[in-house]
Amino acid sequence: MSKELRAYAVHLLTATGAVFAMLALLAAADQAWSQMFLWLVVAFFVDGIDGPLARHTDVKTNAPQIDGVLLDLIIDYLTYVFIPAFALFKSGLLPGWTGWIAIIVITFTSALYFADTRMKTKDNSFSGFPGCWNMVVLVFFAVTPNFWVMLAIIVVLAVAMFAPLKFIHPVRTERWRNLSLPIALAWTCFAGWAAWVRFEPHDFALWGLIVTSLYLLGAGIAQEIIPERKTAK
Repeated sequence: MSKELRAYAVHLLTATGAVFAMLALLAAADQAWSQMFLWLVVAFFVDGIDGPLARHTDVKTNAPQIDGVLLDLIIDYLTYVFIPAFALFKSGLLPGWTGWIAIIVITFTSALYFADTRMKTKDNSFSGFPGCWNMVVLVFFAVTPNFWVMLAIIVVLAVAMFAPLKFIHPVRTERWRNLSLPIALAWTCFAGWAAWVRFEPHDFALWGLIVTSLYLLGAGIAQEIIPERKTAK
């Protein structure tokens, strides 16, 4: 297979995320939340592997007619923001006006963040919370905290999108990657399991989901606090 065909194959893989988004939306319309999140977990997995493949095949050089970054952002907004916000609203986890506040805050701030040219840091992390509402909402479904707690978390994370805080990319952030990548994979497994058992996971899976979520949420901030050890030349 030529370099060009391999590069275009990666674009096709990325584009499957739109199909998974539609399948998730159809499930959400039927309030089949487990099925919806299973499709979102599949989309999350694809999003995790298409980036390294795109860099490996050098899609910018070998398949320049398609803007992979733009394609990825379009699909990410659907799977990370729009569909999870819809599910949160229709699920009734946030009753009345709290549901309206949540979806307005999530969709509005995320649209601005996804268009922000300053979203990436020099070490390929994110500047501000990267709008991973799919992960947040899935944890809400599994843990079902009090609606005031959920609303407070949503507001804090929305503000954090534009705060000078670092959030890691499990694949691209080199520091602690040997730990971050396995934890991200573990989160995917715990999330998939929670959706598979209709959000009634055993305690080990529930706590696994909570612990891995807290790590992925706080690792970048911890890296800013903890100085990096310089290796001797």
